[in-house]
Amino acid sequence: MIFVALIILIFCLVVGVPVPVSFMASAAWLIFFGGPAGEGYQATQLLPYGYAQMNSVSLIAIALFIAAGGIMERGKIGEKLIDFVDVFVGHYKSGLAFVAVISCAVVGSICGAACATLSCVGSIIFPRFYAEGYPRGIGAALLANASLLGLLIPPNATLIIFAWISGQSVLACFLATVVPGFITIALLCTVSWWMLRHNTTIKIGKKKNRTASDRLQLLSSRGKLAMPALMLPIIVLGGIYGGIMTTTEASAMAVLYAIPVGMFVYRGLNLKNTYEVMVETAVTTGVIMVMLYCVAMLSRLYLLEDLPGVLLTVFYAVSSDPMVIMFMINIFLVVMGMLMDDISVVVLTTPILMPIVIELGFNPIHYAAIIGVNTGLGCITPPAAPVLYLSGRLGNAPIDEMMKPCLWFILLCWVPVLFLTVFFPKLSLFLPHYIMGTPW
Repeated sequence: MIFVALIILIFCLVVGVPVPVSFMASAAWLIFFGGPAGEGYQATQLLPYGYAQMNSVSLIAIALFIAAGGIMERGKIGEKLIDFVDVFVGHYKSGLAFVAVISCAVVGSICGAACATLSCVGSIIFPRFYAEGYPRGIGAALLANASLLGLLIPPNATLIIFAWISGQSVLACFLATVVPGFITIALLCTVSWWMLRHNTTIKIGKKKNRTASDRLQLLSSRGKLAMPALMLPIIVLGGIYGGIMTTTEASAMAVLYAIPVGMFVYRGLNLKNTYEVMVETAVTTGVIMVMLYCVAMLSRLYLLEDLPGVLLTVFYAVSSDPMVIMFMINIFLVVMGMLMDDISVVVLTTPILMPIVIELGFNPIHYAAIIGVNTGLGCITPPAAPVLYLSGRLGNAPIDEMMKPCLWFILLCWVPVLFLTVFFPKLSLFLPHYIMGTPW
């Protein structure tokens, strides 16, 4: 019966059924026909379990980080951050590409979600890309890949949910993706420079004539304007890593700080668009919470049906080598990422795969880094590639022009980072080990 439930789930996702409904369809099959004797399960066993799982303070941080991202976009906070980064690298030929990557890392460290990062940075960077003559396909593909830094540079909603499901430390999971995140930043900048080095359409205008004194003057003027915006990531990251605030408290501080800055300092935020941000946050959070509730019950059913044991038996039938099995798990995660968003992948696969990962002898915190990289890779891997298509719509770029540069980014950036993350666990465990004492 468990395989029928999985087929129902995958079929519903492929044909475009909403993710929560797909989860409930799979759960309904097991409720009616699951169990050792095929007599099903009592719904009264599942509804209280789902409610108990949802009763977690950590989940409040998801709504607050979503709100912070919307406020940054409408309050012109992201624009000031991008202007500040532009001072350092904007005068190079591919400098605006570097600005886009670094800005996505900074904004992603605040709003914690790929789509929110893409919307915030893309609304500012895309017009600048095309004003300077960047090819639309390369620009949109770069933004799609760079926005996924929000899944690696903490804090992020994906790892909050992973820690909630797996029972791991949220801070340790955050620290696990920092080194892979910085490696990804370096690779994205390098590959974008390589792709644009011979491009003749890029015109950076007066930027190329900036002298050292000009840059110092710009650094002073833009630095003063950007200082209130720069304080936002300092408050969030410093509060979490300094042990001053929990993740939930830091997300609340981000919202409380961003609203007056957006309203009274940069004057991009008003009562009307603040209300719009809150409504959008409520809708997005509501969808996520419904999905989490459905998956909490579905994961319980999968555990009752011993799905992790069944999958482990299948894996052992192919190979008994833990690394080979981990390779198969990575392929599975990428395929699931092609079918659904990053949060859906985490909430569905973590209860199933975490027992297998522990059985194979892998560190759960190391697996958190693997989850972060895999979900990012799945979101931009054709044919589904939801983040890639969103970037194409925001940047008004044809998909056929985006595919080739996106494949280069996947092959030269994401695949190497995934390889390093899986086979060199000390890269992801370095900071958790030395800051929190997490075992190797």
